[in-house]
Amino acid sequence: MLIASLLPLLARYSLGFDLVAGPDDTVTLTIIPRKPEGAAHKPEPSETRPISLSGTAAEIDAELARGPTGALGQLIVVRRTLADQIAEQRQAAETARAAAAETAKAKTAAVPKPPVSAPLKTPAPAIPPADARPEEPASLW
Repeated sequence: MLIASLLPLLARYSLGFDLVAGPDDTVTLTIIPRKPEGAAHKPEPSETRPISLSGTAAEIDAELARGPTGALGQLIVVRRTLADQIAEQRQAAETARAAAAETAKAKTAAVPKPPVSAPLKTPAPAIPPADARPEEPASLW
C-alpha cells in the first residue's frame, strides 16, 4: 500500500525514506522527495520538504490504506498542485522575459539615428562696448 500511495510523488521526484522506531510502539516514517537524476528543472525547497508520519504501525498502515482520501494522499495532491503552479509561473515569467527582450530589440531598431551634421560654429569673440573701461567689469545694463 505504501508504494501505491506514493506513485504520484514518484512520477515527479526520487524518494528517500527514513523509518524510526520510537517509544510505546510508535513509528515515524519520513518521506524525502529529491530531484530525480537527469531532471531538467531544480525543485523548489517547498517541493522537497520531507513528509513525516508518526503513529503506531497499525495507524500508519490504516492511513496509507485510505489512499487519496488519507492525509498522505491529500498532501501529495497539494504538493503536485503547488509544483504545477510553480512550473506555470516559471513558464509565464520566461514568456514575459522573452517578450520584453523582443520589444526592447524592436524599439532599439526603430529609434532613428541622428543625422550627421556639419560641425558647430564657434561663436565670435565678444567685442567690448565702446564705453568699457579696463578697470571696471562689464555691465549687462
